[in-house]
Amino acid sequence: MERSRHFETQHKLLLLETLYDAGLSLSALPDEEALAEDVLSRVVGVLDASRGYLATFDGGARRAEARVGFPRRPAETVVAQDEFLRDVLEAEGSLTREKFKLLGRPVLTAVGARIFGGGRPIGVLVLADKEVRRGGQAAFDEEDRRFLVSLAGLCGMAIENRRHLEKLTRDRERLEEENRRLRDETGRSAAGRLFVGDSPAARRVLDLISRVASSKISVLLTGESGTGKELVARMIHARSERTDKPFVAINCAALPETLLESELFGIERGVATGVEARPGKFETAQGGTLFLDEIGDMPPALQAKLLRVLQEREIERVGGRRRVPIDVRVLAATHARLPERISRGEFREDLYYRLRVVEIALPPLRERREDIPRLVRYFLERFAARESKNVPTLERDAYAALLAHDFPGNIRELENLLEGAAALSQGGSIRREDLQWLPRPNLRLADPLPPAGPGGEEIADLRELEDRHIQRVLRMAGGNKSRAARLLGISRRTLYRKQLGQ
Repeated sequence: MERSRHFETQHKLLLLETLYDAGLSLSALPDEEALAEDVLSRVVGVLDASRGYLATFDGGARRAEARVGFPRRPAETVVAQDEFLRDVLEAEGSLTREKFKLLGRPVLTAVGARIFGGGRPIGVLVLADKEVRRGGQAAFDEEDRRFLVSLAGLCGMAIENRRHLEKLTRDRERLEEENRRLRDETGRSAAGRLFVGDSPAARRVLDLISRVASSKISVLLTGESGTGKELVARMIHARSERTDKPFVAINCAALPETLLESELFGIERGVATGVEARPGKFETAQGGTLFLDEIGDMPPALQAKLLRVLQEREIERVGGRRRVPIDVRVLAATHARLPERISRGEFREDLYYRLRVVEIALPPLRERREDIPRLVRYFLERFAARESKNVPTLERDAYAALLAHDFPGNIRELENLLEGAAALSQGGSIRREDLQWLPRPNLRLADPLPPAGPGGEEIADLRELEDRHIQRVLRMAGGNKSRAARLLGISRRTLYRKQLGQ
């Protein structure tokens, strides 16, 4: 008697330990098939069953199946053809039966419980023909049935959680794919907005963007100020595989050499009094794209360091010794003629070829005048949407003045000019008089330039034409270079370079 009670106590402890262990481990199994195999092997062993069967379903279709002692049959037909399995699915608790056929095989006794999840039956768990061990009984008792129901409940919760996680994963993957598609379309539409029109120069740029975007090569963007080099760099990034990673831009001409070095490569703590460690642009752009604007103005010492970084794909912070691996695509831009600077010893030739794997030359607006009407429409529509107003129209003489202008500030100058004209327009129409330099509202921007110099001499080339226009704007601005730069739609630094003939 004492021995029998000891056996019962040990058996109950085993059942509890099995439930506890199952609760901890079921959610960690790799898939539903593994879960079915794990649950069935546990319950067959702990309840001394000779045979066992577990199946899970989702919307009428089988998801997983495990068998012990039963031959394998087409799983989709098992539950539909087996009366006991159908009854188990409809029973709220456990169900027992004796001397009948289960899965086509005769059994003496069987017990089953449905697996419930998500508010509906999602599977069955059945045991048959209990083995007699250590004075035990041949039939499944009430304790066995309670254990089976409890284990089926744990199994149902684990399956429900797993399926919910699978759905979330599928939804996340779908949203990520949709997000990638939308970003790609955004990149395409952005390219179309910047290079509106069908001019050969615009089509050539768009074609190069589409061909280089998906690669990992470095691209050098060249062209005058205001032609949209940074916007093109952003388009390339948006259409690349790095689109979900950072796009980081830095102007190499805007910072002194010591500050530019720390901005690019980072700095370690204690290099100078009060200096804290911080990452540079290369580390910030990890996995993404780094845009180096005005690369032609980078000091020679930093050119050498940049070349080493591009070759070795690792950086060292200022004042540091640890090398940091980087995975960054570099896009560079310049208004300068780098071959001329190379011949003067101002720019490294090896760095030039490292950056110029592919070159995209952005055309000035004067070389794509046929695109001006559509650019005008785009800018005016954008301004009107921002101000919640109707889109103004341009009178014929206003259009003629725009087409006759050479736009040394390129697209940026056109945008600034139209923004002022839209603000000054009345009655929904922009007249020629509205195309003004905003600081001098009585002076019209679109007055035609003289075809010849002061002495009647012919203008030699477009550079001379641009110089004359800059001098004219400086006179209009009373010699104020900051005001003249704003009128031209360019930076003061660019105005200085144009005056120096660079």
